[in-house]
Formats: sequence, C-alpha cells, structure tokens
Amino acid sequence: MSSKMVKNIIGVLLGNTIYALAVLLFIVPNGLITGGSTGLAIAANHVFHIPITAFVSIFNIGMFVVGFIFLGKAFALSTLISTFYFPFILSVFENTIGYTQLTTDPLLAAILGGVLIGSAIGIVIKCNASTGGMDIPPLVINKKIGLPVSVSMYAFDFLILLMQVFYTDREMVLYGIVLVATYTIILDKVLVVGKAQTEVMIVSAKYVEINNAIIQELDRGTTMLKSISGYMKNEYPVIMSVVSNRELPKLNELVLSIDEHAFMVVSKVNEVRGRGFTFKKEYIQS
Repeated sequence: MSSKMVKNIIGVLLGNTIYALAVLLFIVPNGLITGGSTGLAIAANHVFHIPITAFVSIFNIGMFVVGFIFLGKAFALSTLISTFYFPFILSVFENTIGYTQLTTDPLLAAILGGVLIGSAIGIVIKCNASTGGMDIPPLVINKKIGLPVSVSMYAFDFLILLMQVFYTDREMVLYGIVLVATYTIILDKVLVVGKAQTEVMIVSAKYVEINNAIIQELDRGTTMLKSISGYMKNEYPVIMSVVSNRELPKLNELVLSIDEHAFMVVSKVNEVRGRGFTFKKEYIQS
C-alpha cells in the first residue's frame, strides 16, 4: 500500500470523525435541521422514531449499492470507508460522550456545526473520496443528464430542510439554512487550501532584466505576452508569472529594484496545475 493511499485513508477517517462530532455536539442536541443523509436520519427519528445510527447505516449502504451500479467499482471503493465508518464512529460517540450540548445558542451551534461539517466533507473530497449517502444521487444525476453536482446537491438539501418543517419550528428552518450555507462556504474554502497562488503581470521597459531575475533568483517560470500600450503604443511584452504568497514580497522588491516605474497587476488564483506546482520541475539546459 502506497503512502499516498495511507494518507487518503487517514484523511477519510478523520473527515468522517469530525462529521460525527458535529452531529453529536451541535446538530442533534440543539434540535437543528440539516440536509444530506443526516437530515433524513433526523427526520426519520422524529417521525418514525428510527435511531439515527440505524437509519444512516441502512441508507448509506443503499446509496453505496446505487453508486456501485451507476458510477462503477472505482467510485464504490473510494466511498466504502465512509459508508461503513461514519455509522460506526457515530455509534461509538453515542455510547461514550453521548449527545453533549456545548452551547444553548442555536445560531452559534449552526455556525460551529457548519464549520465542522464543511471541514469534514472538504477533507474527504480532497482525499479523492466521498462521504457517501446523499452525495451519491447528485453524482448519478450528473452522469446521466449532465446537471451540475452542486445544483442538484443544493436542491436535495433544500427539499430535506422543507421536509423537516412539519415537525420543527419555523425559526429552526432558518437556522438550518444558516447551517447549510455555512458548511457550503467552508467546504469551498477547504478545497482550495494549499492550492491558492498569486498571479503577477508586469509591464516594464526593462522586461529582459526582470524576466531573467525572476527565473534566476526566484526560480519561477515566466511567460512573455505580446502587448502594446494604449497611450504611447510601446510594444513591451507583459511578463506573467505565478508565485506563492510568501514569494510575492520578494518578487515586488526584485522588480522595483530593477525598475521603480514598473507597472504590476497582482491577483489571487484558486489553483495552479502544471510543472513546478502539481508535479516536479524539470530543468532544461539551453
């Protein structure tokens, strides 16, 4: 078993453990409603008095079978751990720490619960896996009719929230919306952690010196883009480079030391793929 696979398995276990803690510490004790399989489990518990752990176990196994049929063996293997581990760790926590109410403020519980759930799902997805359950129907729909996963996932969450209106105070529905919105935002943030970089566009008459300095002193690649200035019609190439956030101050100092009148545009990018970022650099002798 490769180290990457071991790392991914540990990440999936960690993500599901955090998710279970969110349910036990914030969601259930404060009567919050949420989407996903957990929301369905809470609804089943209120209406049919089915234990949350039992419902999650049966539902996740059913969705695992659906994923295996429609999405293939590779997907099934990636979600196998989540399918069986989440109900297990939830049951362990139920029998040990129990449903502990850390705060009586439902808004604070919705925010903190959302932070934990969003972090948990993000960790699992970054390990090339799925949390199973209600993550699977949107993936099947996407494969069959091309509807974006996020659209159908939000639709399912919204329907599950509406389902809980019949036995829950309307104010709790609003807290549920806060919870879903929070974990959606946190999920997006977690998915780009460690991938965000800074793109720099530099316009200068001393473009040759600046370009060489970036390559030699920062060890970063550059791209020369043909350009013509709007007013003076000067044909100075625009130097484009992508650096880490830590390298930006050094790059700024380097450029200004060569040309204090250089024009720079700095922007954040969520992810960069290619040599030097997602795989090893190769040095080619000129």
